[in-house]
Amino acid sequence: MHAFITGVAVWGPGLAGWAASAPVLAGRQDYAAGEMPLPPPTLLPATERRRAPVTVRLALTVAQQAMAMAGETIGGVRSVFGSGNGDGTVLHAILEELAKPEPQVSPTQFHNSVHNAAAGYWTIATASHEAATSLGCHDATFAAALLKAVAELRVEGKPVLLCVYDAPFPEPLATARPIAAAFAAGFVLVPEPTERALMRIEIGYRAAAPDPATEAPLQGALRALWRGNPAARALRLLEHIARGEAGVASAGLLDGRIDIGMQPCRLNELCQSDNSIP
Repeated sequence: MHAFITGVAVWGPGLAGWAASAPVLAGRQDYAAGEMPLPPPTLLPATERRRAPVTVRLALTVAQQAMAMAGETIGGVRSVFGSGNGDGTVLHAILEELAKPEPQVSPTQFHNSVHNAAAGYWTIATASHEAATSLGCHDATFAAALLKAVAELRVEGKPVLLCVYDAPFPEPLATARPIAAAFAAGFVLVPEPTERALMRIEIGYRAAAPDPATEAPLQGALRALWRGNPAARALRLLEHIARGEAGVASAGLLDGRIDIGMQPCRLNELCQSDNSIP
């Protein structure tokens, strides 16, 4: 199955949006990890911005930026949101409340705890009537979400927004499920080549372990983030987009893997060439 990427976004430690991150991902600048304060999700009214948890802010930030790069109507495409954990901070707050003699769980906290909270905020904020899917597959979430997005795109023949995101848990949950840092990536996928196309990708599943030579980021400095956040399994693909380089990336999917063949689309070229996975 193939797709074309027309929009991309990233947010994480030392990666504050695509414009600032592309030189780092391309290897032209050194990577310096550091917490990046998230910009407020401008799609939301002020009251909703204050109540939105960090995972929602992460997801909406990259979703909005990827859609803007792709030139798609905001909220006008189908979407797939993937998170390996959901929002651990909200879960922690609810569990603390439930441990009290007379617990009173906030309705706002409860609706922020569900796994489709980010997708719900997105569709409400953009007044979208398009289908939205939320999924989680632990450390294989990026592979599962990408496979779902490309399969949906090929079946429906319409653009799909893909958004993956995860953030650290507070203690004591962090000991059981350590997440290195908050990270999110967004992609807009279209079924046919356009002048906005950045990369043609070909997705294939194999019943084999991920290939270490194609799974980890090209840059050693990014590998701690890649290991420490399920959404950061997207880093190898992001690097190839930033570099404009062809290649193959792999990502674990339960007892197998997906291979991602990548062929860059040059300006004013329609990227028609075959990119079969070897």
